[in-house]
Amino acid sequence: MSSSRIAVFASGQGSNFAALIEAQRAGLLGEGSIELLVSDRPEAPVAQRAEAAGVPALLLRPKDFASRELYEAEIVAELQRRDIGLIVLAGYMRLITPVLLEPFAGRIINIHPSLLPAFAGKDAIGQAIGYGVKLTGVTVHFVDGGMDTGPVIAQRSVAVEAGDTAESLAQRIHGIEYALYPEVVRAFAAGKVELQGRQVIVRE
Repeated sequence: MSSSRIAVFASGQGSNFAALIEAQRAGLLGEGSIELLVSDRPEAPVAQRAEAAGVPALLLRPKDFASRELYEAEIVAELQRRDIGLIVLAGYMRLITPVLLEPFAGRIINIHPSLLPAFAGKDAIGQAIGYGVKLTGVTVHFVDGGMDTGPVIAQRSVAVEAGDTAESLAQRIHGIEYALYPEVVRAFAAGKVELQGRQVIVRE
């Protein structure tokens, strides 16, 4: 199982997926290679992005399966068939069960638009605006069984400016996401990310 072979999971527009594809084309993922898109919404725009990029896609509707576990078992089989070593969640709107977590322990990462553990869950940017914080940001973290609770790999801060709306803040946060996620994926592909308990070491 090689961390250079990547599957991206996404449910919606796929802007982070598109940014990763662009990073790969520019050589910014190093040894990393996006081999598969997995989506729980076959009609989502991200599926069209994958087709345009020439990336194979596994498009499954969870409601077509008797349980979440059977749905994920189908995904695991395809990941193993393609020798996927790193799962990159990019707007994948489902909690993951042990069926997927266990065989890929320490090999599933997610990006979240806040400085975790602050503003976990949905609408993190709206939460930050509503709370009135002066600083928020972006977190890349390992995925565990909770909601945005896995160990932090990398964080980058974004100032909340006077008069910011959720939309204006989101625009700046997304720009940081598109730069930070490829950096972390590149480090993973190079074998430079090490997990020790909740501490994550990223070697130069």
